[in-house]
Amino acid sequence: MATVCKKKNFSLKVLSRNPDNYKRETKLDIHRAPQNPEAYLHPFALDREYQRALNATKLERVFAKPFLCGLEGHKDSIEVLAKFPTRLAHILSAASDGEIRLWDLSTKKCVSSVVAHHGLVHGLCSHRTGQYFISCGQDANIKFWGCSEEGQISPDPLKTLLTKQVYQCVDHHEKEDIFVTCGQSLDVWIGDRSQPLQSYKWGLDSMHYVRFNRIETHLVAAAADDRSIMLYDTRGSSAVQKLIMKMKTNAISWNPMQAFVFTAACDDYNLYTYDVRNLRMATNKHEDHIAAVMDVDYAPTGKEFVTAGYDKCVRIFNAVEGHSRDIYTTKRMQRVNHVLWSMDNKYILSGSDEMSIRLWKAKASEKLGVMKPREKTAFNTTEVLKKTFKDYPEIRRISRHRHVPKMIYHHKQEMRDIKESQKRKESNRRFHSKPGAVPFQPERKKQVVEVKD
Repeated sequence: MATVCKKKNFSLKVLSRNPDNYKRETKLDIHRAPQNPEAYLHPFALDREYQRALNATKLERVFAKPFLCGLEGHKDSIEVLAKFPTRLAHILSAASDGEIRLWDLSTKKCVSSVVAHHGLVHGLCSHRTGQYFISCGQDANIKFWGCSEEGQISPDPLKTLLTKQVYQCVDHHEKEDIFVTCGQSLDVWIGDRSQPLQSYKWGLDSMHYVRFNRIETHLVAAAADDRSIMLYDTRGSSAVQKLIMKMKTNAISWNPMQAFVFTAACDDYNLYTYDVRNLRMATNKHEDHIAAVMDVDYAPTGKEFVTAGYDKCVRIFNAVEGHSRDIYTTKRMQRVNHVLWSMDNKYILSGSDEMSIRLWKAKASEKLGVMKPREKTAFNTTEVLKKTFKDYPEIRRISRHRHVPKMIYHHKQEMRDIKESQKRKESNRRFHSKPGAVPFQPERKKQVVEVKD
């Protein structure tokens, strides 16, 4: 602001500025830099932003070190992992020798263990309050185990249910004291009863996987040995729908944010996301594995999920994309049987055949711990820049590049050749046939054989 000083015939113009606009409040603050946002003053702004995005993408790959630690102690291959809905640091694991261990992720140590079953532990789940957990095994028993806040497992089961069949999986209701098991039939139990409240069966084949919906809590999805996925409502007396696929489904996971959406892990190396309201066509097909997909688990946000493969790797998918955004593997890791995404959306756990549980970061290059405000602002800025320029060839090439084992690399090439050959064969058959004799069929619809109501 200019002021005029007048004294007789003498005048002087003086510039007067507010010190608050350019001075620091304390010596610990950063110096304020004057900026003019006019576009004509910054002709190379886009070039600078592109270079910043390129540098950020390179640094992301430099700092991508997802593996944190291995939890060792089991004497046989890991069959099942389970998390507590009310605890972040504790997880449960069960092995093929019947031993169940409780781990503290903050200390990376086993807190307590118990030999729960004679033989394989097929199913493991926590009560909604976390006060106890339920296990079922090869010995045809369902056992309830007490669990303290410190992580100590009771040496003897609180209750044991002797059953007439071997149950393959168990899951607990989100809000009520109800749990469900599957085997030759799907049984619904109430905590204080020794007999199932309700039993469901559709056909002669047994079921090997079952999961409660976390939003529509009375809805249950089960995978059967006859390549089918069955939907049940625990308030009814029969199944709601049955989806028959070309290949067997190994695992199912409900989206925790979308009530009608679930993802199925199949033996054809792919995963399929379905909407319960229209099972005749998958909403998405997720591919990249080179062997059967053994397990799948959603992130608490519902935007991503993690998969376990027979091809000795763990992959992370965006829920709306068809290809994985990242792959985790180590030299010693064998077939991955089970995966978990932690409740704080920060970590991933995998259990594999070589008796080890591995802890990974959900984002490979993420810095763990508290971030300073300026550091957080810089991180958010680079994330926006990477998202803006993600389709540029150089940035896309760097962000997608991964070092994978030779076996995965060559099998991926082989699968690509097989897929191209199949497309070429179908195109030739359509070209040399009568118009309409070989119809076009979407990839998301090829897997569905039949839907029964």
